[in-house]
Amino acid sequence: MKVHEYQAKELLKAAGANVPDHIVCKTPDEVAAAFDQLSKGGGVMVKAQIHAGGRGAGQLAGYGEKLGGVKFCTSKEKAKAVAELMLKYPLKTLQTGPNGQPIRTLIVQADAEPAKEFYVAVVFDRAIGQPLLMASAAGGMDIEKVAHDTPELILKVPFAPETGLLPFQARRLAYELGFTGDQVGKAEKIMLALSKVYLAKDATLAEVNPLAVTKAGDVVVLDAKFDFDDNALFRHPDVAALRDESEENPAEVRAGKANLNFIQLDGTIGCLVNGAGLAMATMDIINYHGKAHGVGPANFLDVGGGVTPAGAIEAFRIILSDPKVRGILVNVFGGIASCATIAEALVKAGKEVGFKVPVVVRLEGNQVDKANEILKAAAGELPTLKVASDLTSAAKLVVELSK
Repeated sequence: MKVHEYQAKELLKAAGANVPDHIVCKTPDEVAAAFDQLSKGGGVMVKAQIHAGGRGAGQLAGYGEKLGGVKFCTSKEKAKAVAELMLKYPLKTLQTGPNGQPIRTLIVQADAEPAKEFYVAVVFDRAIGQPLLMASAAGGMDIEKVAHDTPELILKVPFAPETGLLPFQARRLAYELGFTGDQVGKAEKIMLALSKVYLAKDATLAEVNPLAVTKAGDVVVLDAKFDFDDNALFRHPDVAALRDESEENPAEVRAGKANLNFIQLDGTIGCLVNGAGLAMATMDIINYHGKAHGVGPANFLDVGGGVTPAGAIEAFRIILSDPKVRGILVNVFGGIASCATIAEALVKAGKEVGFKVPVVVRLEGNQVDKANEILKAAAGELPTLKVASDLTSAAKLVVELSK
């Protein structure tokens, strides 16, 4: 689960990090009022709040002039005009796709007057099985380029989850990054806050980019990003309350409410599978046989080991809500749930939803013979339902039928 920049900053501030004053706004008039509160005779930053990076280098889709999602404004009139444009046009970045993302929320942030920018983040290093604090003095907006071209400029400090990041580790890293004097303690405090929130809230990513030294010599969090483990949200109702469903794919939100693991993709063949590994293998074989024909998977969908008729019906409704889908491959291995139960669920789903595209079914495992009898008996009522004996045959058939 992602959260907005201002929400990430509030979490860091509560953990002791130094965050510039900001005001959350929904309208241009609120932005104008916030300018009066925060400008202090200078300017403010007006920042679009969407769940995507690269906002400053982005572009408002459909707006003729160059204007991204982060703009420094030196007058109330300019701030209001910028807010009107940002709230009118979607923001397109490298992470949003060509149509961009609608902007519904802005923040107005006091000008911190940054003099130097750093990158700091906490992630989980699977190779060593520990959280890792990584930082770079060559950070800021171009950190991806730094990681690609000069990875030696990124410093890494693993730490034990039992103890968290220790003060001496943060202080040593601050020195290595080039902080001096009282800036060392200020940088240390922000690093400790970042790691504290990462561990306490079950985050999968905790990032400050940029961490800035201001012209006055202060050390502040200019931007922040957090991703949280969906499977741990039951432990953190305060974090779950920060979720903004308007920023998420509606089909994925709907699937989540039905306890379905669903990710929408760009292909034309829908997938309904039980088990994450089997689902990935199914997408691979569709891509393998369909690539030459411009055919690929339209989604990842794991219905779980105990699929029910209600779950199957909702899964089909979600898949068929995608207008790009021209065929569906059902690939299920009956283990905990019998294939017969799954076949009955598929037939019921077909009768209730209506299969308007070819649906190729491959079942294997517990009670597969009985399942195939059920599917064959329903062929008269569901003429687009086809049964395949193995996965390769199923993939080839669904590709052929949906070309």
